[in-house]
Amino acid sequence: MRHVLILLVRFYQKAISPLFPASCRFYPTCSSYMITALEKHGLILGLLMGSARILRCNPFNRGGVDPVPDKFTLLRNPHPEEDEDEIIVRKFHSH
Repeated sequence: MRHVLILLVRFYQKAISPLFPASCRFYPTCSSYMITALEKHGLILGLLMGSARILRCNPFNRGGVDPVPDKFTLLRNPHPEEDEDEIIVRKFHSH
C-alpha cells in the first residue's frame, strides 16, 4: 500500500502539479516530503507526517527548509539558522 501511495504522489508531481503555479512554502516540497516520510517511516506514520506537513503549508506559516526527521513527529523541525539553510539545500540537491 505504501508503494501505491508513493506512485500516486509521483503521478501528482508529474501530471497535476505542473498545471498550477508553484505554491509550496517549504523545501523539500510537500509532495517530496510525503514520499520521503512514507519511505522512512512506513505507511501509517509516513502518511500522518506528510498530512501534517501539508496542513502546515499555508499562508500563515513562513515555510523554509524542513526535511523529514529521522524520528516520528507531527511537529515541524526547528528552523535552522539562516546560514545553515544553504548547507541543507545543497544536501538535497546532491541526491
